[in-house]
Amino acid sequence: MKKKVQALSIALAGMLLLAGCGSKESAGGTNKGGTDKKFKVGITQYAPHPSLDAATEGFKKALADKGIKVDYDEQNAQADPNNTQVIAKNFVGDKVDLIFANATPSATAALNATKKIPIIFTSVTDPVGAGLVKAFDKPGENITGTTDNHPEATKKTIHFITDELKAKNIGVIYNSGEQNSEVQVKEVKKLAEEKGAALVEVSVANTSEVKQAAESLVGRVDAIYIPTDNTVVTALDSVIAVANSKKIPLFVGELDSMKKGAVAASGFSYFDLGYQSGLMAVEILTGKKKASEIPVELPSSLKLVINKAAAEAQGLKVKEEWSKLGEFYDGK
Repeated sequence: MKKKVQALSIALAGMLLLAGCGSKESAGGTNKGGTDKKFKVGITQYAPHPSLDAATEGFKKALADKGIKVDYDEQNAQADPNNTQVIAKNFVGDKVDLIFANATPSATAALNATKKIPIIFTSVTDPVGAGLVKAFDKPGENITGTTDNHPEATKKTIHFITDELKAKNIGVIYNSGEQNSEVQVKEVKKLAEEKGAALVEVSVANTSEVKQAAESLVGRVDAIYIPTDNTVVTALDSVIAVANSKKIPLFVGELDSMKKGAVAASGFSYFDLGYQSGLMAVEILTGKKKASEIPVELPSSLKLVINKAAAEAQGLKVKEEWSKLGEFYDGK
C-alpha cells in the first residue's frame, strides 16, 4: 500500500512539473495572434513582375507584424495557367492551413482545388466576374481577398491621356485569355469613347509576342496604355523600348510598372494591397473570423503619379501644372 502511495505521489509530482513547464513555454512562445501554432501557408503567384512581387511581400509583412509564425511554401506559376492548377493541388495534398493566391488565374485554380482550405486572394481585377465571390459583401465559404480594380484608377489615367495629350487614338496591348484584362479593356474603351477617342486593340497570347504587338501600333496611335495584364507586364521592357525609340507616350495600370519607364499611372501600392490581404489572413488563422465573414476590400489609397524622365524620353514636354493633377516620381 505504501509503495502505491509513493508511486502515486511521484506521478502527480511529474504531472505538475510537466504542466509547469508547459505553462512557461506557452507564456514565452505565444505570439501576438494569440496562438503558439506555426502555420503552413501556401503562396501561389501567377507571374514574376513588380506589382505581384510587392503584394506577396506586403502579405508576409502583415503576418510578421502580427507575430504569426509561418512556414511558407512559395510557388510561382511563371504565367502558365496549367502550373497554377498543379500548385493548388499540391497545396491541398500538403494540407496547408491557408492559401494566398496572387492574381486571378492563381485564385481560380485554388478555388477549383479546394472548398475547405481558406483562400485569400489579391491582385484580382473582377472577383465577381471571375466567379470567385458572389459579391464584395458576400464572399465564398472559404474565399475572400482584395481587388486591384479601384473605380477611379483607370478613369484618372485615361482622362490624363485625352485631356492633357489630346490623344485621339489610344493603343492597348493585352492577353485576351486573362479575364481581368478583358474587364479592363472594356472599361478603357468606354472611357476613351466618352472623351471622343478611339481604342486600337492588339491581343497577345504570350510574352514573346509583346514586342511585335507594340511595334504594330507605331504610326497608328498617339499613346499606349497597358492594363494590369500579367503577360504584357512581364515583358514590359520591350514595350518601353518601342515607346522610347518611336516617341510614343506609354501609360500603365499600376505604379510599379510606371517606375520602370511609363509616363504615368493612377494607382496604389501593391505592397499595401498585399498587406491588407495579410491582415485578413491573420483574422482567419487566429480563429477570429471565417473567410465567409470578411468582405472583399478595395485598395485603401489612390494617386496619379507622373514619371518625368519617362515622359521626356517618349517625346513629351513636362508641364509643371501637372503637379495639380498628381505627383511627380523622383526615381525613388
